[in-house]
Amino acid sequence: MSSGARVFIARLPGIGVFDPSGDQLGRVRDAVTSLRADHKPPRVLGLVIELQQRHRIFVPMGRVTRIEADQVVLSSGTVNMKRFERRDTETLVLGQLLDRSARIRETGQPVTVVDAAMEQNRTRDWVITRLAVRTATGGRLARRRGQLSQVDWKEVDGLALAETAQGTEALLATLSDLRPADVATALQDMPGKRRLEVAAALDDERLADVLQELPEDDQVDLLRSLADERAADVLEAMDDDDAADLLGEMSTADQQRLLELMEPEDAEPVRRLMTYGDYTAGGMMTSEPVILLPDATVADALALVRNAELSPAIASQVYVVRPPQATPTGKYLGTAHLQRLLREPPSALVSGFCETDTGALRPDTTIDEVTRHLATYNLVASPVVDDHNRLLGAVSVDDVLDHLLPEDWRDSDRGLAHG
Repeated sequence: MSSGARVFIARLPGIGVFDPSGDQLGRVRDAVTSLRADHKPPRVLGLVIELQQRHRIFVPMGRVTRIEADQVVLSSGTVNMKRFERRDTETLVLGQLLDRSARIRETGQPVTVVDAAMEQNRTRDWVITRLAVRTATGGRLARRRGQLSQVDWKEVDGLALAETAQGTEALLATLSDLRPADVATALQDMPGKRRLEVAAALDDERLADVLQELPEDDQVDLLRSLADERAADVLEAMDDDDAADLLGEMSTADQQRLLELMEPEDAEPVRRLMTYGDYTAGGMMTSEPVILLPDATVADALALVRNAELSPAIASQVYVVRPPQATPTGKYLGTAHLQRLLREPPSALVSGFCETDTGALRPDTTIDEVTRHLATYNLVASPVVDDHNRLLGAVSVDDVLDHLLPEDWRDSDRGLAHG
């Protein structure tokens, strides 16, 4: 199986989960989905991974770069170690969806769900599109074993959320196909109480994406409406630079309380980013660009930049460093652009053709200097290094635009994207 193929979820439990370097992190135990109030295919939110000593964690599907017959490969070895706890709006595919009774919509034939197939849609989200079901036919043997067949999710009744419980769920189903920026616009048009209800019902990853598209005042209000533990989970799911910006709008007491509740490996880069000025390369950069070690191949690089969670600007190039790979890294060796990767053999080492001639930025580089640097070399992103030439992160044209535009730019011409 590849990341673009149909994957039957009942075949995943027990297979290994690996980081990009080939080190095993754990094994798949289940998949988490969110059923809808209509009959559209539900989105798969992530996988439940079991680590050593039966410790189970949640890994968002956006972190999955490849699914093979015997392994799942993640985009990074950094995972949230918080123990997985299912939310009320979530359904475990193996634990709760399989073996459920349903009916074929057209014929009324009763069936039992025995497997669910997921695949990626045009927005790169994983959705459950087909079901393997068992139907009972005549005769004692047939009643015991039944007949197996595959059907589209939309052909089955009895699995969608109950109509009587729609409320917020019906609205969530409407919003589920929208881009985060469009969901943010919809939230801004809602009454305050309704906005909080929807925010509370969104899963952590989705809410994090939406928060990043809201004006800062609305971000703060929504985050404060959540319980502290949930707020910390959402901050962990946000891009570290956006989480740092959001916390920067809160009081020192709120900052410290939420940072203490975050997992240390998630909180540390956010704390570091908060030490830089707002309008500097350090204050604007992400500390999680695509980073490779010298022995990485073109195939490795292309697998990482396919990650749907990456912005186009960040996915446009990869940075080669000596160990350690996490920021701040070992010595920065150079940058390889996506166009160059596409021209080289998959087995070629990225370190063999990475470039350094456009230079790198320092964390205290001002926004004016960053803008001139990107314009001079026709770049969409640039590395940021410290005095020891260790990679700290990357600043992109997206980050610069967010800081150059007026604070209320999201409120101006909000209907423009829908024209």
